Amino acid sequence: MAEPHLPEYGELGPPTLPRYREAAKPLTSFVGSDTRFESVTWRQGSKGTMTSRFTVLEVRPSGKEATRTAQEAAGGRSRWNGVLPLRTLLIEQPEDAAEPTGYWMTNLPATTPIADLVRWAKMRWRIEHDYRELKHGLGLDHFEGRTWRGWHHHVTLVTAAQALDRYLHHLRPPPHHTQKKSQNLTKHC
Repeated sequence: MAEPHLPEYGELGPPTLPRYREAAKPLTSFVGSDTRFESVTWRQGSKGTMTSRFTVLEVRPSGKEATRTAQEAAGGRSRWNGVLPLRTLLIEQPEDAAEPTGYWMTNLPATTPIADLVRWAKMRWRIEHDYRELKHGLGLDHFEGRTWRGWHHHVTLVTAAQALDRYLHHLRPPPHHTQKKSQNLTKHC
């Protein structure tokens, strides 16, 4: 992990901010043969349990966006101490993969249970499913009005309809699959 170095102040101009002597590294460089992965199951899929291997690391993101975000969080450039904040990096590498297949960065602490981080990272499928249901099944994209109030009214009703649909879905008992008894038909001559 990159550690900031504070150069000496030369008495002229504004005070110096901490600098990072190491160049930024690509994400793939954080995973080596000694990296410990933990097997995590996050949900039941249509083809069985969804399981993969994950690891959690603390990193300091680099680049203009990370610097701008850190400055804004400190209350502006003049109040920023120059230290980039630590972030938690979740890395997925399935058992049969030669290198990682997924990366997720969060501002949650690295002490967050890995099962929770994986569940939240993999929740994208559920969000996309719900959005598709809102759009196509409940008419989120059918609004043709021109006012903020009308749009807000439409979105509120569509969201309420989806909440009711989800609630009723959880109240329904699971369907019972009845297997047809195979009839042993023999031909009598």
